[in-house]
Amino acid sequence: MGQQGERAGGADWWGRLYDEDAPDTGRTPAGDSVDERFDSAARTVGLFRRGAGNTEGAGGVPEAADSAPEAVTPEVPAPRAPAPETGPAPAAPATAPVPDFVGDRPPTYEPEPTALPAADPEELAEAAAGAVSVPGAAPDTVLEGARYGCFTLRAVSLRGDSARYRGEPRRDALLTARFGSGRHALVLVAVAGGARTAGEAHRAAREVCRWIGAYVGRSHTRLSEDIRAGRRDELKSGLHRLTGRGYGRLAARAAELGLDTAEYTADVRCLLLPADPGCRTRVFFGTGGGGLFRLRGGAWQDIEPEAREEDGRAADTGDIPGPVEGFPASESPATAMPGPFRFRTSVARPGDTLLLCSAGLAEPMRGERAFADRLAGCWAGAEPPGLAGFLADAQLRVKGHADDRTAAAVWEH
Repeated sequence: MGQQGERAGGADWWGRLYDEDAPDTGRTPAGDSVDERFDSAARTVGLFRRGAGNTEGAGGVPEAADSAPEAVTPEVPAPRAPAPETGPAPAAPATAPVPDFVGDRPPTYEPEPTALPAADPEELAEAAAGAVSVPGAAPDTVLEGARYGCFTLRAVSLRGDSARYRGEPRRDALLTARFGSGRHALVLVAVAGGARTAGEAHRAAREVCRWIGAYVGRSHTRLSEDIRAGRRDELKSGLHRLTGRGYGRLAARAAELGLDTAEYTADVRCLLLPADPGCRTRVFFGTGGGGLFRLRGGAWQDIEPEAREEDGRAADTGDIPGPVEGFPASESPATAMPGPFRFRTSVARPGDTLLLCSAGLAEPMRGERAFADRLAGCWAGAEPPGLAGFLADAQLRVKGHADDRTAAAVWEH
């Protein structure tokens, strides 16, 4: 065969096969119709036209169909329905957790915020211009946490159920600050709470925290040295003095606003926590209502220092500095404090949990045994809860206690 498949002596076979003048090789002189050619191809591949029949003549040759051709429709199997899923049914959407409560029935107010406090557009405009801060525009909840040396800190300040319902601002204030670095760092936690009867108490609480924080920050090196050296008397005198300065500033601000000192004040209590892991001395100081508790061995201890007469408003005037700018010279800054100055130092043990709180949490801690027991069960573990867990614990509700709550807990490792 040649390259094109021709045989020897038949080089023009391809041309003769497809010559237009060559006679048809079919069984009839007429040329094949389109139908005949289709039927021939269909029989070759095993397909037949509908209604055409597979008839063959006497000679065994299929006869041409007399009817018009129909389109060939291949048999396509119907799609099968998807098999039903055999896995478990999808779970229903999880509902948001609701703060728990103790007692025979839930408190009166809703557990979630209802109304926002009113904002002063003038204060907002001044704040936007950088002229002043807006203490009244405090968020509903403040959450903080830290870990230094051998302790872990969790702190939260919550607007009370009553204030949430009435659209009042959070009167409690929380300040956490670190001064210095490394082993010489000093952590300050300040908790302040204003009285319901004082209309500007929420501003006073934030302001007194800032003033005391500023004074502690300026003296943190000396305070850290006194704590490590165990100089208790020097600490008490110095902290009494700077607390008086803070309230002196607060009283001066009240005078600027045309308010009586009692209308622009707040209770405050603070913790000083050295970051040095070799120093486990914890220092408490403050004035006014609130609480200081220690969880040891699974049981709460109320370690709030008793107020003594010599620590009253008019006592220890030698520790109080001279007149503060803007404060009436005829009065001592100590007279602006809402109660006797309180001070205590304690040495922490691994496994202890120290709790500093405002009056809104101290009252159910002292008056509701089930409330205190529940928190003891939550916080007695070696590892402190995360921020979300601590917030959930602090939201434990009990009827009759709807005020703001601020708490700072320190886990000792």
